[in-house]
Amino acid sequence: MIPIFVLLLGLVAPSCWPAPVDLPVVRGFEAPACTWCAGHRGVEYRPSPGTPIRAVAAGQVVFAGPVAGVMHVTEQLPDGRKVTYAFVRRALVREGDQVRAGEVVALSTDRLLLTVRVGQQYLDPAPLLARVVGRPRLLPTDGTRPRPGPMPRFACATRESGR
Repeated sequence: MIPIFVLLLGLVAPSCWPAPVDLPVVRGFEAPACTWCAGHRGVEYRPSPGTPIRAVAAGQVVFAGPVAGVMHVTEQLPDGRKVTYAFVRRALVREGDQVRAGEVVALSTDRLLLTVRVGQQYLDPAPLLARVVGRPRLLPTDGTRPRPGPMPRFACATRESGR
């Protein structure tokens, strides 16, 4: 069976990123009041342990390893942003690897934090992630053809958010 994520990947709007896992966000971005102040610098998911984590964009892996005992994978995007997948169980890429959007870069623990930053400034990743627009539609899973109807569309909150 092909995961829904893979089927929908081709339908994502060009300026949007596919989510790293096919799950809802359980905790959103909370900007800190200062560089060292408390905050939540990304969006968080609660996957089942071992869930494949997919790259949200094409880039080069600049770090894959532990930080204070927590495994991270960080990729540098061509536009200068850095995307980090934190709390991973096992990295499947190494520093220097080139990755494509949608490529599996790690396996999850029961927690995944996705952060985006430019220099030392963290950005809210949510506006960059694709989401369904319109009414959801149930499709058969037994191999029969679905009835005709509108396919879901995908959009970002804004085109320039996070840049």
